[in-house]
Amino acid sequence: MKQARTVTLPVKVVPGASRTEIAGWLGHRLKLRVRQPAHRGQANVAVIALIAQQLALSPADVRISRGAATPVKTLIIDGLDAATLRDRLKHLTGATPD
Repeated sequence: MKQARTVTLPVKVVPGASRTEIAGWLGHRLKLRVRQPAHRGQANVAVIALIAQQLALSPADVRISRGAATPVKTLIIDGLDAATLRDRLKHLTGATPD
């Protein structure tokens, strides 16, 4: 039986930015900029879509476990192990967290 893979990802979100992107590492947190405002969960939806797209996952594989109402969030990502997540993020950002 195949074991499910789940990993957490701490992020810092800047809502209402001029563009949606992964901005790099801010300490051990991945900094994300999203165009959508932090109003009625719009930024959260954008964060999930951005991470899912960049990691080649379905949006259903990404969810916010902590910080839904704050810029500092913890994401839970299904379908990846820690090593694969680290490799994909290094490819996207050119660096690893501090």
